Amino acid sequence: MRDVARNAGVSHQTVSRVLNDAPSIRPATRDRVLAAIDELGYRRNQLARALVTARSGTIGVLAALTGQHGPAVTLAAVEAAARHAGFRVTITAPGSEPESVRRGLEFLLAQRVEALVVLAPQQEVFDALAGLPDAVPAVALETAASGARALGVDQQRGARIAVEHLLALGHTRIAHVAGPGDWAEARARIAGWRGAMGDAGLATGEPVPGDWSAASGAAALDAVLTSGATAVFAANDQTALGLLAAARERGIAVPAALSVVGFDDLPEAAFFTPPLPPVRQDLEELGRRAVAVLTAELRGGSADPSPLEPALVIRSSTAPPVR
Repeated sequence: MRDVARNAGVSHQTVSRVLNDAPSIRPATRDRVLAAIDELGYRRNQLARALVTARSGTIGVLAALTGQHGPAVTLAAVEAAARHAGFRVTITAPGSEPESVRRGLEFLLAQRVEALVVLAPQQEVFDALAGLPDAVPAVALETAASGARALGVDQQRGARIAVEHLLALGHTRIAHVAGPGDWAEARARIAGWRGAMGDAGLATGEPVPGDWSAASGAAALDAVLTSGATAVFAANDQTALGLLAAARERGIAVPAALSVVGFDDLPEAAFFTPPLPPVRQDLEELGRRAVAVLTAELRGGSADPSPLEPALVIRSSTAPPVR
């Protein structure tokens, strides 16, 4: 920093104020300092700055299954929003076992993170957050979480929207191919399916088990057909893709013989055969809102923690049942 100050002909305190975007710096002085920074290739020593300020400028993320569409999109949004707010992101991806979660949290706390974002579906992860220091604000990106401050998309509402769409078309036998039982989101979507069917005075039976994959959707087709369902609400778009592919191989026309609705709105969903109508959840906004909630708390303010509302995208893989 002193080298930059010498090159720009200013004090090192002025360089510090430029780096911290102080409004009192004259534009000409700021330009001269920034030019010296570029010329010398100066990079701020974040470790030294953390020691001086007692702040790391880092948000920790405890993430699970980042290869899945939803967590991956949300994680990217968290990182972008944190960077825009002047924070870096440190990520760890433990397994769902309690000991792995504990080690992941200890790793992030050892990095002196100022706040935590938790992107994980298992209740064990939420339980582990109960032992966090009060000085480290945390938000779990899961509407159905318990034992932690939660922020997310209203999963039960999303499932209800999907099922109510099928009910409005005249379907009375609607199957559900579920996600993994240890995911809070999967359980919430089951509850939404049951709730919408119950409100319509219709029985549901048990959901067909799945694991978010297209393969589990394809494997579920026999159970869906055996149930006598004329429509199916798939737990996510990959599961719906598997159902569509298996139906096509069996010569079952969609939507004439079987209507299919998904969840997530993958970028490819509009190009499925036929195009899939999914429940859309704004995962990028979810990531941005999580960072807004945490940074507002760190600065003594507040931000909107309410769940995001999902919406159904109407496409052509649903139709009234054949009478």
